[in-house]
Amino acid sequence: MKDLIFEQCHRHFNDIVAIRRDIHQHPELGFDVERTAGIAADALDALGMSVRTGIGKTGVVGDLEVSGATKRIALRADMDALPIQEQTDVPYKSKIDGKAHLCGHDAHTAMLIGTARILSHLKSQLKANIRFIFQPCEEAFPGGAPAMIEDGALDDVDEIYGIHVFPLYPVGQYATCIGPMLAQSDTFEITITGRGGHAAFPHLTVDPIMISAQFVNAAQSIVSRNVDPLDSAVVSITQFHGGDAKNVIPPYVTLGGTVRTLDKDVQKRVRTQLQNLLSGIANAHDATYDFAYQEGCPVTYNHEPCVDTVVSSAQTLVGEENVLFPIPPILGGEDFACYSQKIPACFVMVGAGNEQKGIVNMCHHPQFDIDETSMIYGMALTVGLALTS
Repeated sequence: MKDLIFEQCHRHFNDIVAIRRDIHQHPELGFDVERTAGIAADALDALGMSVRTGIGKTGVVGDLEVSGATKRIALRADMDALPIQEQTDVPYKSKIDGKAHLCGHDAHTAMLIGTARILSHLKSQLKANIRFIFQPCEEAFPGGAPAMIEDGALDDVDEIYGIHVFPLYPVGQYATCIGPMLAQSDTFEITITGRGGHAAFPHLTVDPIMISAQFVNAAQSIVSRNVDPLDSAVVSITQFHGGDAKNVIPPYVTLGGTVRTLDKDVQKRVRTQLQNLLSGIANAHDATYDFAYQEGCPVTYNHEPCVDTVVSSAQTLVGEENVLFPIPPILGGEDFACYSQKIPACFVMVGAGNEQKGIVNMCHHPQFDIDETSMIYGMALTVGLALTS
């Protein structure tokens, strides 16, 4: 079976690379993924599947029906890009300023199209019905997964699997774990308001830049001094905006950031301490503040039976030494979590890095890319999961 799977993946590889590069050059954000969704829908339709479009606004669902099958598994790919300027020199670089596929969703979409083609060819060997889910808006909250679930994407589905290219692991490796796999991903926005004025007369102002700087520094103590070292949490301030002129102390500063946790009690503690620090520092300097905290996608949870299936399939494909299991949870977030709250699920990282080619940058980096041979392994795993389910 292993040889058959890889033979099929190699046969379709060049076409899948072409699809990935086409999508990469035409990135779309959020729910506005009509072009990409059209590529996926046309590919499934060409295979004779029952195809539904407009699921979760712009998502696509296709079903490969197997005579006599009573089980249905779903394979999911996300389609949206990021609002980042790409800084690579590849010939398939994004053609749209300020938008780029710097998280690998172009590869996810292309790989799932490849998997659909292979499984259609091998349909006689399938024992389960297969649902192909192409999802919009993974990168924003609220994401596309809840919208697709509401529109019936998981109806009659028994298990769901998702993969993600991951450049921190080399091509040819898979990585997963049981239980929490990815973090709850929350965001916050803060406005600290003081009293602006002339930079030469700071004593007549309440300086929100100085106050904000104190808060940013103090926030670094939240995890180190409020969270058990054996627990996991990240607090990152990612935005700091204030002032328009070099000789003017501004009236306010806006801050933004993210909190990543794997446990609800830890999340509550971090959120409370963020507000406590903000209140204390602002009040000490006679400033006021607004604090808006948005809970994001929940923890992505991997269910043990599904993980067992993934690990067994992966080890058959690449050997036990190339299946990293169990890995520690990763504090990135994913709205695949919404599927895993509804039905048994497993999310898997597919190695996509190659140091010799300089492909080492993490997802969301402006020079992110993948070694495209990783798509052979991504397709191989999803095909293998379908054939063994």
